[in-house]
This record gives sequence, C-alpha cells and structure tokens, in this order.
Amino acid sequence: MSVGVIGAGNWGKNLVHTFFRLGELSGVAEINPKTREELAQSYPGIPIYDDYRRLLESDIPAVAIATPAPTHYALAKEALAAGKDVFVEKPMALSKAEAQELVEIAEKQNRILMAGHLLLYQPAVRWIKEYIDSGALGRIAFLTQERLKFGRVRSVENVLWSFGVHDIAVLLYLVGRKPQEVKAAGQRFLQEKIEDDVYVHLRFAGGVQAHLHVSWLWPETRRSLTIAGSEGILTYDELEQKVTLHRKRVTTGLRHHDEGSEVVFQGKEEPLLLECHHFLECVAKRRTPLSSGRSAVEVIEILEAIEKQLKEEGT
Repeated sequence: MSVGVIGAGNWGKNLVHTFFRLGELSGVAEINPKTREELAQSYPGIPIYDDYRRLLESDIPAVAIATPAPTHYALAKEALAAGKDVFVEKPMALSKAEAQELVEIAEKQNRILMAGHLLLYQPAVRWIKEYIDSGALGRIAFLTQERLKFGRVRSVENVLWSFGVHDIAVLLYLVGRKPQEVKAAGQRFLQEKIEDDVYVHLRFAGGVQAHLHVSWLWPETRRSLTIAGSEGILTYDELEQKVTLHRKRVTTGLRHHDEGSEVVFQGKEEPLLLECHHFLECVAKRRTPLSSGRSAVEVIEILEAIEKQLKEEGT
C-alpha cells in the first residue's frame, strides 16, 4: 500500500508529512519549484513530480489531493479514471452535481473515494456522538458552532465553503439526518461576490436546531461547539480538544438546577494521523470511509442551499 500526494502547499505539506510518518508516502506532485526543492531535501528517495499526470501514470495505487478547492473535482475525476483510490481535501467539489459525478465514477470503477472532513476524526467528536446516542444528554434542543479567525481570504470560494465544510459535516454526523430547513445571512465586505462572514441556521426533524457562525474577519481564533439537551449542556473547545459537561438543566416549573461542571473528555491523538490511517485502512480492506464520497455529497447539498440564500440576499 502506498499513497501519492498532489499538492504540497499550506495544507498539502501536512498530508505529505503524515503519510511519510505512516511509511506510505510514495510520491508527491507539486508545481512550485521552490517547494519541490524543499520536498526533495526533506524526503530523500521519494519521487517528486513537477506534473501530477506523471504521478497518475505511475503504479501508485492511491492519491491524496490537496490543491486549491476549484481544482478538486477535475483532479479527482482524472485520478479515478486512472484507476486510483482517492482522498480529496474539503470541499470535495464546488457543486452537488460534480460531487455526485465523482461518487458515480468511483462506484463504477470500484474505487475508494474519501473526503477530507478532518473533524470527524477528532476523538472528541467521536466521544460526543456516542454520548448523544446513549441518551445521557436527554432530548437535544440545539447545537451551536463557531469557526472564527483572522484567516486567509479566498477569491473563489467564500468563507462558508472555506471554513464551514467541517462543521456541516459534523452536524450531519451528530444529528444523524439532513435538515428540513436552511436559513442563512452573510456579509460581503472585502470583495463584491465573496462572503467574509456568514450565519447559518438549520432545523431538523424532531425540533432540533443548529446554528453556525463562520468568519475570516475575526480578531481571535474560536473553534467551538455547544450542545444543549434536557439533561445538561456539552461544550467542546476544539483548540484544547476538551469536552466539558455542564450539569445545568431547567425542570418542571421552570426551576433551574446547576450541579456544576467537569471535563469529561480530553483528546490527545492527532486527528490528521487518524484520518490518513483510516484512508489507508479503507483502501486495504475495501471499506466505505466514514467521510465517504456520498456523505460529502450531502454536505455539499446543504452548502449549495445556503449559497442560494446568500445569493438571493445579495441581489
């Protein structure tokens, strides 16, 4: 088993390093000459290609794509056509139609197609899922997420597509179903057609609601999740990998009960290492990934619905 990485830029270099740590890196394709020189020095003996097509022509059985988002669909399609199993960084494509086409090609070719929804491989998120499903938090009222930072501004995809993919994937994973209603509001401040700050509200069957705020114009970094249930409230600090249970609830007669709080999970493992290992395992055992191509289609479907509202709002 071996993997070739296409794109070794800001995020791709992390995939390169991680697959190397796992002993499965067999090649890297990168268009930047300076980056290629650095890769050759850091990973002696690993083939470094100036053209991704040469990597696809090799006998490497699987590839990981970490190029700019607008190129994901075309590169993944070409890699699948070349008979490779494919890992694609988020978003897998910039439209549901493109994502669905990739899924159909992968299934027809009997290839593994996995999307890079990194948060699903956070041990804390897995723990939260099990805790919710156990019923310990009671009936879920709402989930609120924040992904905010003074971050890199994109010129093609807006902040929702750049930041919010992970959070939508986590919402679908935790709630276990698609929303019935989607509402969104955003602001275009730096560029005429690109939202820099977006608020999303989702309503699910059973009365569960979710709220998401993403922005790359925020003075401090926040990555958080709050889940309110009838038996307490969970908060997740992604930066510290810490889950806290607040034993606060309102009972009959609107009486408040506060029995304190405690840290119930502290993550230590590296999610990217777990994600890459999962891809290798799925390829070796021909298993459907947790963040499969089909699950990525559902995420992109919601992103498109949000995008439609943002466009209508901006006209």
